[in-house]
Amino acid sequence: MKTLKDILYNVSLTSTTGDMEVAVKDIVFDSRKVEEGDVFVATKGTQVDGHAYIDKAIASGAKAIVCEALPGELPKGITYVQVVDSAKALGIMASNFFDHPSAQLKVVAVTGTNGKTTCVTLLHRLFMELGYMVGMLSTVENKINDEVIAATHTTPDSVAINRLMAKMVAEGCTHCFMEASSHAIVQERMAGLQLSGAVFTNISHDHLDYHGTFDEYIKAKKKLFDELPKGAFALVNADDKRGMVMMQNTKASKRTFGLKYPTDFKAKVLSNTLQGLELDLNGRQAWFRMIGEFNAYNITSVLGVALLLGEEEEEVLMQLSSIKGAQGRFDQLHVEGITAIVDYAHTPDALENVLKTIQGVRTGGEKVITVVGCGGNRDKAKRPVMAKIATDMSDKVVLTSDNPRDEDPMEILRDMETGVNPVAYKKTVVIADRKEAIKTACVMAEKGDIILVAGKGHETYQEIKGVKHPFDDLKIVKELMELIHTK
Repeated sequence: MKTLKDILYNVSLTSTTGDMEVAVKDIVFDSRKVEEGDVFVATKGTQVDGHAYIDKAIASGAKAIVCEALPGELPKGITYVQVVDSAKALGIMASNFFDHPSAQLKVVAVTGTNGKTTCVTLLHRLFMELGYMVGMLSTVENKINDEVIAATHTTPDSVAINRLMAKMVAEGCTHCFMEASSHAIVQERMAGLQLSGAVFTNISHDHLDYHGTFDEYIKAKKKLFDELPKGAFALVNADDKRGMVMMQNTKASKRTFGLKYPTDFKAKVLSNTLQGLELDLNGRQAWFRMIGEFNAYNITSVLGVALLLGEEEEEVLMQLSSIKGAQGRFDQLHVEGITAIVDYAHTPDALENVLKTIQGVRTGGEKVITVVGCGGNRDKAKRPVMAKIATDMSDKVVLTSDNPRDEDPMEILRDMETGVNPVAYKKTVVIADRKEAIKTACVMAEKGDIILVAGKGHETYQEIKGVKHPFDDLKIVKELMELIHTK
């Protein structure tokens, strides 16, 4: 069992009071989970301030408290450690407590508005096929080799990250590929991790409800690259004008990928159909089981990571060509000549990319019918933008609920409607009930048409008033399509 002094190594301390040699059973930042012998770290969250629960943590058995502001009274027998930044301290302490698992793995973090899940999923599958033991932390699921561990956040808290990475090390993993959300970066959930590299996919309108401005959102992503060590690599999308911004202050080795400009890892789309993509990658031609220009970027970044980690290009391309994309990303089903696509696209840029891809594989007179909504208690500014993109790029649109959470679904839909061009009203239907909305799209569809159900992708629930109700877009689309169109 480690002592408090052991796990505070490299933490910026302001003051200490009490026994620093006290044994620590576990590190906890949720006072409800404190047990006898734990150290409680009081962090300031978006909803609550852990400093308000110090007394509760002590009552539950915490022997040491780590905080930014000391309480007025300090009970005897309790060790208090005042730190500059509790959230950052938590990450460093977790790394120390679990014996620095990230230093025992090759950890690559992927950040960006879109493409994070697809990239880490492809990397995990690729390196498994290359014969490695591999871990993954993603929105859809966490994995240790083939073992699936449920994911609750895009990036877990810093204690959970280190606990999972320690398990990866114990299971013999050599690599870990993880998503790094902007929230996680600014909340210091990445603190204490030793990265071998980081990837920037792209950046567009998202999470402004949290970051406030687009500049702050960019800074959040950039922080990941600013903190990379000298021996790591920074791989960025050169076609995104913020790509080079990400690398301005990094100590890491700088590398680029893209489709438009000369880059270290360059792709050209040779053909794009509903069956897959043919690409020229650094002069080598290969076919892939994914669709759309956005996936050309994802594939190129994955190739870049693999080569930067020392893999052979020919072997990487051979294995990549047989791998499917992430669950809930351009999932297709075909019923009686109608194609239905389910995609996680929940940002304006992602929705536009998916619809552009659909436009690119259209053969002529088929209609594109889009079902789309926006989440409640999230960035309101993107609602009219999402509706405008959907109506501008589709023949018919059904605006509906996504995860309304604590908001009135009709309020969300009214926000979306403000983005609909008046001339597009006649092709737009508003149906708050998501299942009814999907049913309406299925009824509208005729042979040859394409239905896009966007926004939830891999999610198997719909969150309404704090309750997660079972709801799987792909399953529901399949049931309704077969019911309506199978004779």
